[in-house]
Amino acid sequence: MSFPAHHIPRIFNRHHLRHQRNRAVKRLADHDFLLDTVHQSMLDRLDDIRRTFPVSWVAGARACEKYIPALRTKTACEHLIVTDIAEHSLPASQSAALCLQADDEMLPFAPHSFDLALSIIALHSVNDLPGALIQIKRSLKPDGLFLGAMIGGETLYELRRCLTEAEMTLRRGASPRIFPFADKQQMGGLLQRAGYTLPVVDSDIITAAYKDIRHLMRDLQGMGEGNIIHDRYRGLSKAALFDRAEQLYRAYFPAPDGTLTATFEIIYLIGWAPHESQQKPLQPGSAQTRLAEALGARETKI
Repeated sequence: MSFPAHHIPRIFNRHHLRHQRNRAVKRLADHDFLLDTVHQSMLDRLDDIRRTFPVSWVAGARACEKYIPALRTKTACEHLIVTDIAEHSLPASQSAALCLQADDEMLPFAPHSFDLALSIIALHSVNDLPGALIQIKRSLKPDGLFLGAMIGGETLYELRRCLTEAEMTLRRGASPRIFPFADKQQMGGLLQRAGYTLPVVDSDIITAAYKDIRHLMRDLQGMGEGNIIHDRYRGLSKAALFDRAEQLYRAYFPAPDGTLTATFEIIYLIGWAPHESQQKPLQPGSAQTRLAEALGARETKI
């Protein structure tokens, strides 16, 4: 269930997110390896679903323009809408899709609008994640498909540990610098709570090598994934903090070639809007064959 409007925890500064994403557009092509990997994986997953989706929606427009032709082919899409909180992230070619600036926390669509909803690295930064999932399901037609990709809980665990320890040493306290990402188990529960049927959750681990911690931070900023935590430290961080964090990084997570290895977890979500034609779990006691018979084992009563 979603939070009442006045009780939604303000974890992320969405205005700062929009500004950050807009600012990153000009250099995104130099930092889009993670987005490219996710887009290709989403297209591969659509190959396994032998359905057509005449009216489709993509939430999260970063780096999506070059994948729109393949998406149209795989889904037999006749009408495609692309949305993003950052207007400059929207595809430049308006003929490729109908492009709208829209916030994932306040979707502008009527119920039962889409056959397919794709969310590309967008849900990890919403304040009301259960509410966002409910809004997406509401926008789907009965038996419509939601396919999402979001950053997961294992992401940047190395950087999180080292920055926290460095701050504890130098400042006697730590400020939030890395997103509180959800994990697979949490997302499975949220899909069920939001009312999706046949939910499936899995994840991929992607690793990247960096020369030093500053190159890693620069890559995150280039993706538009800098710190947007509402209660983040707003002063300038001293060089000593990052120098100490890098020392810890190399001590705790050494790499043979001298680089720093950063971990990214991408959680993939699949869920369907309810429809009477979908498979339903059997009622307890309705099985026609005993488990022992199926396994070829002897049943022992206790």
